[in-house]
Amino acid sequence: MEELRIEANGNLGPIDSSRIPRYAGAATYARLPRLDQVAKSDITVVGVPFDSGVSYRPGARFGANHVREASRLLRPYNPAWDVSPFENCQVADAGDMAVNPFNINEAIETIQQNALDLTAGGSKLLTLGGDHTIALPLLRAAAERAGGPIAMLHFDAHLDTWDTYFGAEYTHGTPFRRAVEEGILDTEAISHIGTRGPLYGKKDLDDDHRFGFGIVTSADVYYQGVLETVAKVRDRIGDRPLYISVDIDVLDPAHAPGTGTPEAGGITSRELLEIIRGFRGMNLVGGDVVEVAPAYDHAEITGVAASHVAYELVTLMADNTVAGDRFGAETGYAAQALGREARRPAGFAAASPAPAGNGAVHAAVGEYSK
Repeated sequence: MEELRIEANGNLGPIDSSRIPRYAGAATYARLPRLDQVAKSDITVVGVPFDSGVSYRPGARFGANHVREASRLLRPYNPAWDVSPFENCQVADAGDMAVNPFNINEAIETIQQNALDLTAGGSKLLTLGGDHTIALPLLRAAAERAGGPIAMLHFDAHLDTWDTYFGAEYTHGTPFRRAVEEGILDTEAISHIGTRGPLYGKKDLDDDHRFGFGIVTSADVYYQGVLETVAKVRDRIGDRPLYISVDIDVLDPAHAPGTGTPEAGGITSRELLEIIRGFRGMNLVGGDVVEVAPAYDHAEITGVAASHVAYELVTLMADNTVAGDRFGAETGYAAQALGREARRPAGFAAASPAPAGNGAVHAAVGEYSK
């Protein structure tokens, strides 16, 4: 069947959904062209069907294709940013890496080399997992491309800085401890967002603090809000090369039931998307969305959420390909949310000043900890 695609600024975009129904045709991410259909790729989306590092529910090896199927409804213009990411740059789907499901060490080496190969021409990489084990080789490759340690934001219900599970050093609960030990993370600019739930002991937090991680819990996001979360992160990261790793279990199980280690009390999909939008202008060099396990998903709730998270990360990468500092642009939903745009729907009054006493609420929940 002929693929009728949208083309703009010399970039080959998604299949034209006004001519071919969204539910028809090959399921690449956002119906974008395959990597072998384009001469170059500025942003490459790749799947890693690997879940041999999980400690509870398996199934994330099927996550990448589940996210691709759920991404069929994505559209080419992102009004939250006033950006058409697939016009700004060429985005393509590289398919899936073929990794050994029976040998974690070999799988890690393969992922790292494939990531280096896919970014050899200057492309940025967005990876669909797979379990969180894959973040370590992806961070290794990103740091090598950046020429040194990189900043990282880690969205997750869990710290993923444990030492071992059953004596194994490489699992989905250990990647960021290994990354710190290997010196590939800038420990002045690493943070968790959305953590919550019981731990094995207080030592888990002590170790995490010692590694240099800041923590914004899901309760912090609830009490302090998206804008304060964004402000703290921007202040901590600055303009450093940044990698964003998103475990979909950062979302409450109501928003992401299809995952391996669900925890009650998570953030909403709206909060997650708005936080990412607040990073406009930051130097995103790579990212991943992991731990989608479709066997536990209902009505594609998790897949839809993950596909939109990936779309915002692609938009952030694409937005930064435009010359100049676009943070605080005068159009788009995000600009409105950040108070940088006066536009509002006709018939709506201006927002009232925040009620007194908010400072007390912020003080009650505590300050951002390094």
